[in-house]
Amino acid sequence: MSAVKRVTVNLPRDLLAEAGRVTGRGITETIVEALGVLARRRAYSKALALHGKLDLRIDIDRSRERTRR
Repeated sequence: MSAVKRVTVNLPRDLLAEAGRVTGRGITETIVEALGVLARRRAYSKALALHGKLDLRIDIDRSRERTRR
């Protein structure tokens, strides 16, 4: 894990409890997982915004030949 920042936050008990049930982990691990999901969702949204804007011409068979060597 990278550097750690200690913070104090006020969170709704029921929301935190539900998130903990979903992850099956403690508070810190649950919040770290949630922040990771949020970051991945942002990256996914950015990737979707590129749909139709890139012209990629990839020869899959040729690409696979190179990895077999």
